Amino acid sequence: MTEKDEQSLVLIKPDGLKKSLTGNILTRLSETKLDIVAAKIVRVSRELAEKHYCHMKEKPFYEELIKYIMGEYHKRKVMAMVYCGPGAIAKVRGICGATNPEEADPVSIRGAYGRITTKGVYENAIHTSVSAEEAEREIKLWFEPEEIILDIYPTKEAKLQSLKKRVWA
Repeated sequence: MTEKDEQSLVLIKPDGLKKSLTGNILTRLSETKLDIVAAKIVRVSRELAEKHYCHMKEKPFYEELIKYIMGEYHKRKVMAMVYCGPGAIAKVRGICGATNPEEADPVSIRGAYGRITTKGVYENAIHTSVSAEEAEREIKLWFEPEEIILDIYPTKEAKLQSLKKRVWA
């Protein structure tokens, strides 16, 4: 990783997974020539959804947005990834297109695969970070340091006494 590298959180949302768009979306994102440094499938809890969309809390469609990202209308999973490289945020956002699928370039991911529901929720198949600050907040929300193959943010060692964790039986 170099000083000019930046990161972007990319989420293939439940509607993208339900429509089997993962391969198409990853192919389009490969045009950015960025590196995937973390990837996983996540069952989104209400707590994670609310933290992710904390800046939308006052919007009238907030509850629908929470249900959407949790997969209540589609599959109950999201594919979360971290893309890294020079100009990552602008490159990913450029390929994804405008958040509103109706305003997105038809050849962009959101223009090709998105729609607006009758309740006004943008089912736009993908989420990407809007700024370096948001990327850091979002990546730290969705990933633990050991899940990312590069040290993209400073870390520290912490001794956790009452850590409770699921393990294989």
